[in-house]
Amino acid sequence: PPPPAMAADQTPELPRKEEVPRSRELVLWVEEQRGENEPEKHWAHRREFILRNLEKLSDTDISCGSLPPPSQLNRLLAFSMVWANHVFMGCRYPVEIMEKVLTMGECIEVNDAPTHTTRDELVSKKG
Repeated sequence: PPPPAMAADQTPELPRKEEVPRSRELVLWVEEQRGENEPEKHWAHRREFILRNLEKLSDTDISCGSLPPPSQLNRLLAFSMVWANHVFMGCRYPVEIMEKVLTMGECIEVNDAPTHTTRDELVSKKG
């Protein structure tokens, strides 16, 4: 079963510094980030978002198994949730955040994402 959901102020559990994780451990760490009730379809795309952006966070070379600092990982996980919430549930966020996550996720193909009608679109159709 997936791990319990993490509180916003918690830091994801990372391998200790003296234990340089191998790629298998990195994959296991990423898998632990799945939300308890996150559908497989959503998780597959969010996992891709995390993996694609993990190495871009810092000068860390994840191919060697090392991870960026926890603060950067928390930020990446937050961005991954914002991106998934936007793509799958139609959530909107401040412009700066939307631009950031859409740029981070621009190479990820989601063919079966639902379409959402915004309040502004509904109002403009009435008039």
